[in-house]
Amino acid sequence: MFDPIVFDNLKVAFENQLYDLDTLDRTIDIIGRKDLLDMAVMSRQFILSFRLAGEEGVTADVVLSASLKDIAAEILEHQGESPACGLTLRFYMKVTDVEVQCAAIERSMLTIWQQERKPVQTLSRIFGSGDSYFNNIIELPFDRKINEEQMEDIPELIQHMLETLAALHEI
Repeated sequence: MFDPIVFDNLKVAFENQLYDLDTLDRTIDIIGRKDLLDMAVMSRQFILSFRLAGEEGVTADVVLSASLKDIAAEILEHQGESPACGLTLRFYMKVTDVEVQCAAIERSMLTIWQQERKPVQTLSRIFGSGDSYFNNIIELPFDRKINEEQMEDIPELIQHMLETLAALHEI
């Protein structure tokens, strides 16, 4: 019988919470879902993308990742290893006034997330396109991996993501 690993259990927990917000509460729109297996290095990644219901322009990703080492340690029950996977939160938006908007984004995220580490903002645009905006990928770094012990934190984490989406819409 298949015994799900921590990655699978966390993936299902995030899916349940986010799909309920989409289908039952109509708070968000799920706009993408990827469940990837990188066969070159035998790693897994799950990405669920969403935005506030009826809103465009700012989107969010929940990204869970598990390396071969993470998966093997759990399946083989290695002594001293705690089964866990990586969590990354990403937000996407366009900015036109880089200095002003990026500083406002940083302040807003530090207030909402109460983290010591600053969000990482990566700006890009296509050369020669004539676009007056930059695409901004805002990533929240987490220093530690998560496991099933953090499942109770998922609703609060998602609530913070919703607050962040609303705050980014205002910038």
